[in-house]
Amino acid sequence: MTTQTDKHLRPIRSFVRREGRMTVAQRRALTQLWPRFGLDSGGAMLDFAASFGRDAPLVVEIGFGNGESLLAMAAAQPQKNFIGVEVHRPGVGQLLMLLAERGIGNVRLVCDDAKEFLEQRVPDASLDGVQLFFPDPWPKARHHKRRLVQSEFVQLVRRKLRIGGQFHMATDWQHYAEHMLAVMTGAPGFRNDAGAGQYAARPEQRALGVRHCAQLLVKGTRA
Repeated sequence: MTTQTDKHLRPIRSFVRREGRMTVAQRRALTQLWPRFGLDSGGAMLDFAASFGRDAPLVVEIGFGNGESLLAMAAAQPQKNFIGVEVHRPGVGQLLMLLAERGIGNVRLVCDDAKEFLEQRVPDASLDGVQLFFPDPWPKARHHKRRLVQSEFVQLVRRKLRIGGQFHMATDWQHYAEHMLAVMTGAPGFRNDAGAGQYAARPEQRALGVRHCAQLLVKGTRA
């Protein structure tokens, strides 16, 4: 039985875990390739140099979907390490297959809640970038509390970024773009690269299909 107290203590999630259809190949990849590319939930803070076998600039992408954009960025920037976080298991399985097929070794994957991963496994001041592309906009007013970009989450990201590290967001929902801009404008410890109250131009290295969207690119500061 669920009590009112249980409901009050239950964390508000920014996602709904929908398993969807998983192919035999995706399921096989989760079993066979996870030990090579996967980072498990729980445990101590990660040693990223040990996880990747090298020390390199590190970018975390939250919600990579099927992984096509993350795969292209990792291939185009072999000097960087990337961690992709996704709760959708078929998408994780799909990207595992592509990483193995194309011999890309600078990506590790997490199948878990991004907030919990950042809090529990990522050391402070260890990331050079955090990417959040097209998160669920939760358009209904009663669901706005589920949006990932909130003041508390933004400060969590700030703690994990190195000074000068980038937090890059993109959405194709105008109301969510305005929400993001308002949250980041009021967030201490960040500087908007495009100027106060402005959206950013699309970076050349972002490998996504043509899509109209609003973007924010902010950097962590000491303030």
